[in-house]
Amino acid sequence: MVNKPAVVWNKSAESSLKRIYQYIKEDSPQSAEKVRDEIFAIARQLADHPEKYALDKFKEQNQGDHRAFEKHSCRVAYRVTEKQIRILRVRHVKQEPKIY
Repeated sequence: MVNKPAVVWNKSAESSLKRIYQYIKEDSPQSAEKVRDEIFAIARQLADHPEKYALDKFKEQNQGDHRAFEKHSCRVAYRVTEKQIRILRVRHVKQEPKIY
């Protein structure tokens, strides 16, 4: 049996998602929960299909291990290794993209 990689969130990614959640919650607590819950659900599913999403176009010299997905105008970047999937950052798509 092959072990699934663990999905691990960087502190900065968690903080970013929390800020986005708080911002949306000001207008709609229900929408804020939906956004948060659906992003967490997709992140959990990455353990089953880590290469489902496209390579991260904002990662310089991407060796094929950095990928990203978008949901509810949030862009989530993550890195795939043999043992873990690390959620690196969460940003609203209207923010200036950061090359890293």
